[in-house]
Amino acid sequence: MMFERVLIAEDHESSNISVRKTLEDLGIEIAHYVFYCDDALTWIQKARQNDEPYDLLITDLSFEEDHNKQRITGGTELIKAVRQAQPNLKILVFSAENKAAVIDALYDELGINAYVRKARNDAQELKLAINTIYKSSKYISANLRQNIKAKNAYEFADVDIAIISLLSQGIPQKNIPFHLQEKGISPSGLSSVEKRLNLMREALEFSKNEQLVVYCKDFGLI
Repeated sequence: MMFERVLIAEDHESSNISVRKTLEDLGIEIAHYVFYCDDALTWIQKARQNDEPYDLLITDLSFEEDHNKQRITGGTELIKAVRQAQPNLKILVFSAENKAAVIDALYDELGINAYVRKARNDAQELKLAINTIYKSSKYISANLRQNIKAKNAYEFADVDIAIISLLSQGIPQKNIPFHLQEKGISPSGLSSVEKRLNLMREALEFSKNEQLVVYCKDFGLI
């Protein structure tokens, strides 16, 4: 057995073709495709009214704007609306987004069932994700689990985020205490700043502050 009725919200034709081929390989015969989030929500609502609800929604997060003005302009907003329209609908996000904080929120706040990143071998991962969430409730790829584990390896304090944010703005390390004091953030002494940076680098196994900045940007911490 497998999902019987699937809706795909995807505005890139190449990705659409990839998803279609994956669904065909899995033996899913009823698959509908829409290019806009507004249409996706409308189709889900109408399907429920006709007692033919969808079993699975596959959606991107990013949709390009064009001449057709939309009320719902992105995948995150679509998922929120779908959770109101059909709370138990299983949702798989298929996106190029790689920020762990964004992906974490999709699982924790919006209750998505799977996330597959558009990358090498994504067709195989799509198959695995669809099979997994058909049998159970959630799929998290190995790469994503590693990212989440790394993100949780160090508990960033508010002062840590402030220091990294200042570094990302090009503020020299020796001048950071002044800016922390201006914001009323403590501890703000230069030795404290150096200790916090050393602690973060050691915990995350980095040798340079620049690596910390890139890491925090990638995970949506700053």
